[in-house]
Amino acid sequence: MNFKRTWNKKYGKSEIFAKDNSYCKNVEIDMLKLADGEKKVYSEENKEYGVLILGGKCTVEGKGFKYEDIGERNTVFDGAATCVYVPRNTEFTVTGVGEVSVCITKCPSNKDHEAVLIKPEDVVIKDMGKPGWQRRAFFILDERVGADQIYIGECYVEGGQWASYPPHKHDDMNMPTEANTEEIYYYEFEKPQGFGIQKVYTKEGDIDETYTVKSGDFVEIPRGYHPFHAAPGYKNYYLWIMAGPVRGFYMTTDEEHKWLNK
Repeated sequence: MNFKRTWNKKYGKSEIFAKDNSYCKNVEIDMLKLADGEKKVYSEENKEYGVLILGGKCTVEGKGFKYEDIGERNTVFDGAATCVYVPRNTEFTVTGVGEVSVCITKCPSNKDHEAVLIKPEDVVIKDMGKPGWQRRAFFILDERVGADQIYIGECYVEGGQWASYPPHKHDDMNMPTEANTEEIYYYEFEKPQGFGIQKVYTKEGDIDETYTVKSGDFVEIPRGYHPFHAAPGYKNYYLWIMAGPVRGFYMTTDEEHKWLNK
């Protein structure tokens, strides 16, 4: 098995994960890089969308809403994101205002919700962890937005630190402790030569994968524990996209490492 993919950052639409070619079945991802005035139209039945601007500006327009010239950062390291939630069965268009890079998340949806613009000032920022595994988490399209499955945030990790640590998982439905939630990570590094290490493993041992990740890489996490480490000297950003029937952080820690939480 191979959970890693790479975005080539070419102009246009790049289909990274689709239901028929990935291990995750509740989340699909396209990456858009649009020139000024370039448009992409989306119209798929019974899918909800998270439109997250990585850098640049765009206009997102559909029936009943038009968010013009949105986006307040040039790169992912320039502050909090702007994001749009688009409900199911809603055709919409993304138009570049200057050059823009956008992550498009799609999830199955069987309920009607309202379109929502999430501005940088709406993002909730939390400092998490302890020395050795400290990170800053940005909660973007979370429980405050009505949606069926999509749950999106970002994380910033200084070089030499771990994240998603102590190792945790969210692949069993055992509420209120743990929910069955798929996840995909997308990575960027502040320096072009930056890199990190992503592990995905299960307690049963049927999955034990380790990947070197650089800017433009993805790793999907259909199940299992998934600790990440940023190489010393290289500040990391990763986008986390979760999808499941219960939205939120419901997870359990690897039993062998639970003592670290004390």
